[in-house]
Amino acid sequence: MSALRCLVVLAHPVPHSLAARLAALVAAQAGAAGWDVRHCDLYARGFDPNLSKPERESYYSDFHGEAARELEELAWAEVIVLVFPTWWFGFPAILKGWFDRVWAPGLAYDHAPAYGPMIPRLHGLRAVLAVTTMGAPWWVETLVMRRPLQRILRLGIVRPCAPRARVIWRALHRAEAVEPDRLKRFEAGLRATLAELDRRLR
Repeated sequence: MSALRCLVVLAHPVPHSLAARLAALVAAQAGAAGWDVRHCDLYARGFDPNLSKPERESYYSDFHGEAARELEELAWAEVIVLVFPTWWFGFPAILKGWFDRVWAPGLAYDHAPAYGPMIPRLHGLRAVLAVTTMGAPWWVETLVMRRPLQRILRLGIVRPCAPRARVIWRALHRAEAVEPDRLKRFEAGLRATLAELDRRLR
């Protein structure tokens, strides 16, 4: 059986951040399970989140994608792990730009006639695991804000492009003041999530 192809996308500007630590943990766990792991550290690469003029002008004809490396990685991946901080209850700008420029027509989806519902193309994508850190407590994200990013990722991005892919959300709340024991429990939960994914996808 071939190894599961896993793309770990990190979106944090600080190399020693908590997000970077969690991305390293995920990559190590996936590698230990025998997965084929690729790393995409958007800040370290100097990824430009801005959709260019040629990209936008070609969006509804023959899309001219300039982020060749990232486009190839998306087409390759069976599992995507997104590791990022939640800022202002939104994606970091660099990760939003990755969606804008890489989840592109002709690769992630096709435009439907008369601009109807998108036609999915990421049939090989089987799971998306989102690992996020945020300062807010769980009740603010869940009860007050109603989990905005989780809904956007699941319903606005993954489902139109990869309807068969499972979306898993793991949030470390109050991350700015996380206690060592709580961080260890969160990391143990991440390992368990990846082990369960391995069992499901094999």
